[in-house]
Amino acid sequence: METNQTKRGWRDFAKLIWGTKPPVLLMSIALALSVGATLVGITIPLLTKQVVNQFSLESLDRMKLVWLGAAFIFQAVAGGVSVYLLSGAGNTIVASLRDKLWQKLLRLPIPFYDKHETGDMISRMVNDTGIVKNLVTEHLSSFITGIISIVGSIVVLLYLDWRMTLLMLLAVPLSMVVLMPLGRTMYRISKGMQEETARFTSVLTRVLSEIRLVKASNAEHVEYEQGRSGILNLLKYGMRESKVQAFVSPLIYFVLMLLFVTIIGYGGMRVSSGELTSGDLVAFILYLFQIVMPITQITQFFTQSQKAIGATERIMQTFEVAEENLTAGAPVRQLDQAIQLDRVSFGYHDEEPVLQDVSIQVPAGKVTAIVGPSGSGKTTLFSLLERFYVPQSGAIRLGEQEMEGFSLESWRSQIGYVSQESPLVAGTIRENITYGMDREVSTAELEYAARMAYADLFIRELPQQYETQVGERGIKLSGGQRQRIAIARALLRNPKVLMLDEATSSLDSRSEAVVQQALTNLMRGRTTLVIAHRLSTVVDADQIVVIEKGKVTGTGTHLELYGNHGVYREFADQQLRMQGAPQANLTT
Repeated sequence: METNQTKRGWRDFAKLIWGTKPPVLLMSIALALSVGATLVGITIPLLTKQVVNQFSLESLDRMKLVWLGAAFIFQAVAGGVSVYLLSGAGNTIVASLRDKLWQKLLRLPIPFYDKHETGDMISRMVNDTGIVKNLVTEHLSSFITGIISIVGSIVVLLYLDWRMTLLMLLAVPLSMVVLMPLGRTMYRISKGMQEETARFTSVLTRVLSEIRLVKASNAEHVEYEQGRSGILNLLKYGMRESKVQAFVSPLIYFVLMLLFVTIIGYGGMRVSSGELTSGDLVAFILYLFQIVMPITQITQFFTQSQKAIGATERIMQTFEVAEENLTAGAPVRQLDQAIQLDRVSFGYHDEEPVLQDVSIQVPAGKVTAIVGPSGSGKTTLFSLLERFYVPQSGAIRLGEQEMEGFSLESWRSQIGYVSQESPLVAGTIRENITYGMDREVSTAELEYAARMAYADLFIRELPQQYETQVGERGIKLSGGQRQRIAIARALLRNPKVLMLDEATSSLDSRSEAVVQQALTNLMRGRTTLVIAHRLSTVVDADQIVVIEKGKVTGTGTHLELYGNHGVYREFADQQLRMQGAPQANLTT
């Protein structure tokens, strides 16, 4: 079973490397130089043997010394160039692999990220690809040249003295009996360490990205314990790895010393009896180095290869996930049609439906407000319209054509989305307003979008204006400022469909008034869906849809629903009774 798993792992590794389109010529040159250096290295003990056998100042062959020196120089130069070229090839391979993986991660659908933590993906992108790189750059060449060195040295030794060679080779199968089980153990340890590294990275990513929440909640001790647990688990795997290596290193040393004692003792006896020359014995000892040292390198290769197979398995799992096809389908051309939801049902889990038989018609160029208690499925409805998810039943149409017939890229380019959180990326205000634009944005366009979003009011007061850094997730700006930048971003896209997800719910009254003016500018002439959080956002809508527990329970204007829908009337009365409190929540 483990053998089949290893074979499959090697096939996946080869498939993964070949898929990066490796620089075959560069790697071939590097390996050729490395093989050449190894072959030259095999001749060095023979040259040394002849020098030792003729060792006297009178009979010393200077040409042999020249050849010996040339062999050393060639071996050093060829080995160094080979290492450099192979390292370059390995870095090229891992860069290509990371490029493919990064492209894959960006194209994976939202449900994938619902099930996988960010830190796990970061670990695959950085740690797992790094393990693959180390195998290619540091161990592959040593493995190939090590095999050549061992085979070549054994052939020459058999020629020199087959009895001593067979005696020496007895140690090899004995070593393999111990090394093979240790290799399988190292695979299991390495796989566990990689999984634990991914979990630990997830904890770090989550905690450090929300460090203000951690400190505000006095949760440092809680998060410390979680982090410490990950550190201790990594320590446990590290110690288990050290135990395996603690067996390997002394074993190699024991074999080396045993061979030395055997060769020197037995060889010395044969030199005394005249069966061997002193040069033969020196050659044997030098060839012993050329056999034992590569065995150590090959052992390291197999250890690292087990890690690489585990890393490959995790990377291949990511590549095997079906990605979004952004360009499949027809482009959206006629957006002056109603968006229709026809008996749409959806749940993140089959046993927990969020939306059930939802049927809504959103007229083109009109404002449709969605209201309902918290948890009724309003934001999920928006996610379906963005096509982050696919309905489990029912259909979403633009006019008479189902939404799946349009390309994702074309459909999403027509949508402007402003959420309650107004996410920003670390960078400048300019970069955040122009985020996602596939063309150069002129300064005039940028300033117009900011002006229409009432963002220019605060941007002009900043020392660096549009080049001001907003900090991670826009932390250097207030909630109202982040909202206005998000609105400016949507304005710049000039979307035909606008979706506002409680865009003013977390703002104070002054900020809300400014943002509401900006939203009015943004909504003009566009098909607009609003998740309504406040009565002021609802009363002027062309249509209001009430959703309760995932079902549509009412549709109409403010006056119509106030007259015939009890829940809506309760929401409205609650806010009307709280006159002068603009932050009253319609959904509570």
